Parts: sequence; structure tokens; C-alpha cells
Amino acid sequence: MTSSYWQEELETISADGLRKLQLERLRETITQAANSPYYKKVFEENAISAENIKSLEDVKRLPFTTKDDLRANYPYGFAAVPLQKCIRVHSSSGTTGNPTVVLHSRKDIDLWSDQVARCMYMVGLRDTDVFQNTSGYGMFTGGLGFQYGAEKLGALTVPAAAGNSKRQIKFIMDFGTTALHIIPSYATRLAEIFQDMNINPRTDTKLRVFCMGAEPHSEEQRLRIEKLLGVKAYNCFGMSEMNGPGVAFECTEQKGLHIWEDYVIAEIIDPLTLEPVPDGEIGELVLTTLQREAMPLIRYRTHDLTRFLPGHCPCGRTHRRIDRFKGRSDDMIILKGVNIFPVQIEKILMGFGELAGNYLITIETVGNNDEMLIEVELSDLFTDNYGILERLNRKIVRQLRDELLITPRVKLLSKGSLPVTEGKAVRVKDLRKF
Repeated sequence: MTSSYWQEELETISADGLRKLQLERLRETITQAANSPYYKKVFEENAISAENIKSLEDVKRLPFTTKDDLRANYPYGFAAVPLQKCIRVHSSSGTTGNPTVVLHSRKDIDLWSDQVARCMYMVGLRDTDVFQNTSGYGMFTGGLGFQYGAEKLGALTVPAAAGNSKRQIKFIMDFGTTALHIIPSYATRLAEIFQDMNINPRTDTKLRVFCMGAEPHSEEQRLRIEKLLGVKAYNCFGMSEMNGPGVAFECTEQKGLHIWEDYVIAEIIDPLTLEPVPDGEIGELVLTTLQREAMPLIRYRTHDLTRFLPGHCPCGRTHRRIDRFKGRSDDMIILKGVNIFPVQIEKILMGFGELAGNYLITIETVGNNDEMLIEVELSDLFTDNYGILERLNRKIVRQLRDELLITPRVKLLSKGSLPVTEGKAVRVKDLRKF
């Protein structure tokens, strides 16, 4: 009988064994991180060295690292190896400033591939599967992360990339695809296309497993996807700063995401006091890399809100589980797998002299798709001479699409139409139910 574990010794390691392994790797990480210009300075200022790390509790003595730190030290201030030893760079989209950059050595890529393969094996994928990747390739980590994980697993891979739904379905039918990497909103869209094409994915395809991530989704949405497409859909968590996909993943029990503690030290803190919260309480996830060579990160504040789930998982894996994410402690919007900051939208809107300063971003689910509506007031000096309002709307939408990589709806309102609140303006209403 084939084992249900990719790396059984590590996946079922004892609590004491895991803590010992983490402490050893934390000390190695501190030594490695000290080679980077950023951490060399931080460690010297705070008298930090590997010799000072006596137990895992000492991780709380280390300073946090933030996205702002990454941007301020763009592009190579966190590099802990010479650039000639790096073989890959990924970056996130920026706001008005620098993007965040993550460097990878050959060892980093190999370990990341193994981490993703472990996740895929955990949900029943094997070298007999045909794995189709509907994520974008390039600077976005979702495409290449799953590509290399599937190849490490030995599955036949179909790097279909994003979009072109009819072509996706043709590949699914022609190649006998059994598994997809897909974002939840696109999964519901794909179900609609199947229906339009009069194809029943339950009986007319070999699909059985979806690996879903990149945007928050509710349990209800997951169950709807499973029902519509006749698959089991597993939640995946990843972020480029921690390599990409594969940081945490559901097992077949679907009772939380196992966070791989041989790759990271996970903490959950109160985002205001920055103190740890008790297990079971919601807080901000903080991660420290444990095996990264090119660019270790110490106590990185993810801004993702979750909790550690109590008890042991029936699957037998001993790595702790985190709950489905409840949101973020900052103001980032995740829509269709794209990270969007309100300041990006404001930057575009404020470039138009015809617009006033008041606007509202509403995210809501329309049918099976999450959509963005941007309502913005016109300047009181604006007059719609010769029907220019429609042309103005199209121009705004085009610039927003170029900046955000998604197409929002824009509604132009007369001055004074939007409510005005005392204190901080309400810029975002997220009406989705996660």
C-alpha cells in the first residue's frame, strides 16, 4: 500500500523532535541572514547572534521584518549570498513605490519544489496525475511554484497559464487533466463555461482535485465549487516573501491548513500590542524562514489574520494547523488573486482634474464572481459638454485596468453624492462573505 506521506519522517515528527530541528535551523538562519546588508546592521544594533539563541522562545527577542523594510532595501539589501549564486528573482506588484523582491538560490528552488510536492502528495496527487496550472507565470510565484512542485512529484504538467477558458477546457478534455491549480473565483467562472459548452465536468472529464489559493474564499464557496465541478477543492496558502505557494495546505481531512514547521517558525500576535495571543485566538501570522539560503526573513509580519487550531489532526501529521484566513490587518484588497492597495486607485483617480477627492471602493459578489465598483465624485466645475462623460469613464477604467491588472466598474457621481464621515474616510466596503 502506498504511503499517504511524501516525507513521513518529517511530516509525523514528534513535538520534541520538531522543536529541536527548528532551534537548530533558527540558529543557522540567523548566521545566514547576518550576511545580508540589512540584517547585518539590525543584528549589530541589537547585539543579535546565533550564540544568543538558546531556545525557541528567544525568537521573540528578534525584531520584526515588514514589507516596508523590503521596499526600503530594494532590490538587493536582503541578499545573503552573492548575486551570482542567485538564479531567480520574484517580485510583488508595487503601490506607488518599490515592489517587494525575493531572491532564490538553486537550493531554495529545490526546497520550495519539494515543499509544494509535499502539499500535492498530501491531497492524493501522484505521478499518475495530469496537473493543469491555470495561474499566471512570470513574477507571480503561483505559476512556477506549482509547476516545479508538480514536476518534482512526477505528474504530467500542463502549464496552461491564466485565462482563455475554452482553451483551458479543451486541454482538460484532450489531455485527461485530473487536477487544477486555480483561484476560487475563476473556478466558478470555469463551471459557467462548462455549462455554456454543454459539458458536464462530473461525467465528461477526469477532474478530481483542485488546489485553490491566491484569494480568500468561504467554506460555502468551496462547497459550491466542489458540487458544481465534482472535485475535492483544497485550500492553499502561500506568499512570495515565503517563497510562494506551499507555506500551508489542507490535508484530505479539510480541517485547517498544516503549516510546515520544518520550513518556517510560525507565530500569531496581536497586531496592535505585537504580543503573542493564546492558541485558538485570532491574530496576525508572523513567519520566520528556516531553510532559505539567498534571502532569509526573520519574523516577517504577513498581516494575515488567522489562529492556530487546537488538537491533533486525524491525518497523523504533527505540524500545527492554521484556520482559514479572516482578513488582513492592513488595507490590502485581494481580488481575483491580485493584491490591490487603495492608494493605487487613488493615485489614478487624482490624476484626473475632472474628479473630486471623494471616492468609495466596493467589493461584492455578483453571481459567482467577485467584482469591484469604484464610485467617484465629479468636480463641481465639471460640465458634461458634448457627451464627454462616457469618454471620461472609459479613460479612467483603462488606466485603472493598466495599474491593477483587473477591470473595475466605475460610476461617476455628482459632487456631494457620497457620504462624508468624521475622522478617517471610509474608502473600502468589502461586502463579500468569507
